[in-house]
Amino acid sequence: MTTFARKIWALIIVFLVITIAFMYLLTDFLYEQLYVEDTEASMIEYGERLATKYKGGEVTDELIAEIEEHNSYGNFSVFAVRNPRELSACVPFAIDYETLIGPDERQQLLAGQAIIKIGYEERFERQIISVIFPFTDENRLEGILYLYYPLAKISELAKEEVLFLIACVVVFAVVIGYFVFKALRHIMRPLHELQQAVQQMSTGDYTARVSVTSKDEIGQLSNAFNDMAQAIQQEDEEKKTFLATVSHELRTPISYVKGYSESIQNGFIEGEQKEEAIRLIAREANRMERLTNELMQLVHVEAEQAVEMYPIVLAETLRDAIQIIHVKAKEKRIEILLEADEELIVEADEEKLKQILINLLENAIRYSDEKKTVRVEARAYEKMAVMKVIDKGIGIPKEDLPKITERFYRVNKARSRADGGSGLGLSIVDKLVKQHQGTLHIESEVGEGTVVTVQIPLMEE
Repeated sequence: MTTFARKIWALIIVFLVITIAFMYLLTDFLYEQLYVEDTEASMIEYGERLATKYKGGEVTDELIAEIEEHNSYGNFSVFAVRNPRELSACVPFAIDYETLIGPDERQQLLAGQAIIKIGYEERFERQIISVIFPFTDENRLEGILYLYYPLAKISELAKEEVLFLIACVVVFAVVIGYFVFKALRHIMRPLHELQQAVQQMSTGDYTARVSVTSKDEIGQLSNAFNDMAQAIQQEDEEKKTFLATVSHELRTPISYVKGYSESIQNGFIEGEQKEEAIRLIAREANRMERLTNELMQLVHVEAEQAVEMYPIVLAETLRDAIQIIHVKAKEKRIEILLEADEELIVEADEEKLKQILINLLENAIRYSDEKKTVRVEARAYEKMAVMKVIDKGIGIPKEDLPKITERFYRVNKARSRADGGSGLGLSIVDKLVKQHQGTLHIESEVGEGTVVTVQIPLMEE
C-alpha cells in the first residue's frame, strides 16, 4: 500500500474514532439529561404528593403505614420515619447518616426544601437516586419522607436490543470498510497509472499517457500530465529531427570539402578543374560557417527568455540594417527603397531588431532576380509599428506558408543549397519577433513576390 493510501486509511480511522467518541459522549449526555433528570423530576413530584398527607404535629404510625403501602404498587421505594437514623432499618443497604443528612442538609430540611442525592451502591451495583422531604412543625423536624430508586444502566435500558445493536454496528462497519476499500482502489487507480507513466517517462519513453476517467482534481492532473507528456514528446522529436537535419546539412559540404581537398592533395585534379574545386571548397566552407553561425544564433535566441527593450527611433534602425545589407544587394544590382515614418519610436532591443530586418532583407535579395526592387515600409497602426519588407521575387506556394518559419524548412531544397540558404532565417525572425511581443505575418504568391509584415509595440506616451 502506498503512503498516500495509508494516509487516507489513517484519516478514515481517525474519523471513525472521533465518531465513536462523539456517540459515546452523546449517549452519556442523553442518559443524564433524559433518563436521570426525568426520574428525578418524577420522584420529586411523587414525593410532594405523599408529603401532603402530613398535617403537622407528630408523625403517627398510621401515616407511616399509609405511606409505606405505596411500596406495593408505586415505582419508587418510599419510607416515612420520625428519626432519620431509623432509615438503616428500613432500606436494604447501609446508610451513613452523617453523609446523608449533615448540618447543611438539616438546615435545608428545616427550611422546607427537598434534598436530592445520587451515589453508587455496591449491593445494587448501580447508581441510587434518593429524595428526602421534611415533615416540619413550627421549625421542628418531626420526621422525613425518604424515596429511593436504583437507576438502570444504559445496557439495561436497551436490554436485548444491545446485542442486536452491536451486531448491526459490526456489520455496518464491515460493509462500510468494504465500500471504502473499493472506493480507495478506484481513487488510487489513476494515481497508480500516473506513477507508472512518470516512471516510464523517466526512462526516456515519452509516449506514456494516462487514461482520464473523471473531471475532478485527479482528472485535471491526468490531463495536465498528458499535455506535458505530449509537449515533451514533441520537443524530443523536434530535437531529434533538428539534430538529424543539422547532421545532414553539414554532411554535404563536409563531403565536398573532404573529397575535393583529397583529390587536390593527391594530384587527381589539375589546371582549371583545380581552380574550380578550390572555389567550390571555399563556397562550401562559407556555407558551413554561415550555418554554424545561424545555429548558434538560433540556440541563443531560444535560450533567452526575455530581452532588454528601450526606446528606439525605428527609421534610423531600418537605415542601419539596409546599409549593412547594401553590399549583397549591390552584387545582384537590387535597389532597396525605404519609406518610413521618422517619428516612430518603438520599445525594442536595437541589435535584435536589426537582426530581424537583415534576415528579412537577405531572404528578399536571395530569392529576387537581378535588377529588381525591394521596398521597406514602416507606419504606425493603433499602438503598433507595422514594418513591411516587399519583394518581387519567386514567391512561396500557399501550402508552404504555414511551415515557412519551421527550422530547416525549405520550399525549394535544391535551389536553397545552391545559393547557400539554411532554412533558419525565418525561424530566428519568428522567435525574435515573439520576444518583442510582436507578430509576424507572411503573404506570398508564386512568381509575384512576398510581403513580410512585422508588428511590434510602439513606445507608450
